[in-house]
Amino acid sequence: MKNFLIHKPGKKQQHVISTLLVILVSVAGLFLYDLVGYRAVAFMLFVTVSIMAMFFDIAPVLFAALLSALVWDFFFIPPRFTFSVGTVEDQLLLLMYFIIAMVNATLTYKIRQMEKEIRIKEEKTKEAKFYNTLFNSLSHELRTPITAIIAATDNLNANTVLISDSVKHELLSEFSVAALRLTQLVEKLLSLSRLESGTLQIKKDWCDMNDLVHKTLQNFEPALSKYKLAVYIPDNLPLFKLDFGLIEQVLHNLIGNAIQHTREGTGIVVQVDCIEDKLVVTVADNGRGFPKEEIEKAFGKFHRVNGSKPGGTGLGLSIAKGFVEAHDGTITLKNLPLSGALFTIEIPAETSYITSLKNE
Repeated sequence: MKNFLIHKPGKKQQHVISTLLVILVSVAGLFLYDLVGYRAVAFMLFVTVSIMAMFFDIAPVLFAALLSALVWDFFFIPPRFTFSVGTVEDQLLLLMYFIIAMVNATLTYKIRQMEKEIRIKEEKTKEAKFYNTLFNSLSHELRTPITAIIAATDNLNANTVLISDSVKHELLSEFSVAALRLTQLVEKLLSLSRLESGTLQIKKDWCDMNDLVHKTLQNFEPALSKYKLAVYIPDNLPLFKLDFGLIEQVLHNLIGNAIQHTREGTGIVVQVDCIEDKLVVTVADNGRGFPKEEIEKAFGKFHRVNGSKPGGTGLGLSIAKGFVEAHDGTITLKNLPLSGALFTIEIPAETSYITSLKNE
């Protein structure tokens, strides 16, 4: 049914389906004729035409209304098996049936058209709001690294001879930080684009979560050295069949979020486990946590918690959620009892141990 609604048949197919449905209901009416009478059969046909009007174009539905009226007249209204109608009452019933079926089909079609137009307008408004928010966020985020690059370039150009090695090193560090920030921003935009367009492709392969976690953590040095980091990964953890790059990005976004929203010197805990053939990853911190009203909004696009540090597009958690759901997994957020937040990822995945892979 879902596939039918998404890919509506062509008009010729709709005419064929309409005809078959009227015939099918008429055959059922013939079997029930002695039990329910010809007026009940009219109701059955009317409901059938009404349901068609909810899904088909106007022409096939009007055709079905006309056909059902003729079928009801010929096969069911006394005298049966003739187009003549015995009584004035039945003549009026036939006429009213035809008019009401036609009007109902037309009105239902018009309502569907109006709903479609309203939906298109809402989508355009939503899209315009999305791009406006994206533009505002990008203009803010791009300004900082670009300003840093321009300032460092100006300093290098103005002091080509007199500049010391230590100052050069500092300016080059500024270049590096700004370039990294721009690269991360571009990666987030590309990830968002793939999620929004539906072109995201999952390339699963055997992944060692120990390697994935430590590779991700290395990207945050030296920032993580200012935090109390703890990593818990069982020695007997199996390999998981996942998209290494996407899960690495998910973990990167969660750890980056922890760094963004917690004070230096606080704890960040990363834990990985396998529970009932599911990969379970948790990232916890002992920062301030999330306000209760913010928890449900945390995974929304461009959402940033009030009072959070400057910087960030508000896309990290949204992208993480999209990548996890692309693996048919779930990601949840809750506050810890004392302080801090806990993100939990659960992904059903094929598992295998290194010994079993060697024997394959």
